[in-house]
Amino acid sequence: MPMYLTRFSYTPEAWSKLIANPEDRRAAAAEYIESVGGKLHGFWYAFGEHDGYNLWEAPDNVAMSATALAICAGGAVSSFQTTVLMTVEETLEALETAGSIAYRRPGA
Repeated sequence: MPMYLTRFSYTPEAWSKLIANPEDRRAAAAEYIESVGGKLHGFWYAFGEHDGYNLWEAPDNVAMSATALAICAGGAVSSFQTTVLMTVEETLEALETAGSIAYRRPGA
């Protein structure tokens, strides 16, 4: 199954609610991805541009997209960015395929 890395930030209101009632959000995140046949592999909070990071496994892009849409629709996050992670084998296959494409630069 494909792996995905998400970066997210909570809204100020969500942080306020978490301060008033601290909650381990890993269980909720696991529930979301498991509902589409996936698995949560990691959940971290961070300093910096994003409040947290998740590492997910999902059956396909549609399942991961549905999970992301459901989370975003809930209103607790101000940003949610997902990156599809490729295995080394997939990258090698892409490199081999790229070598067979006759690319032409613009204007050439």
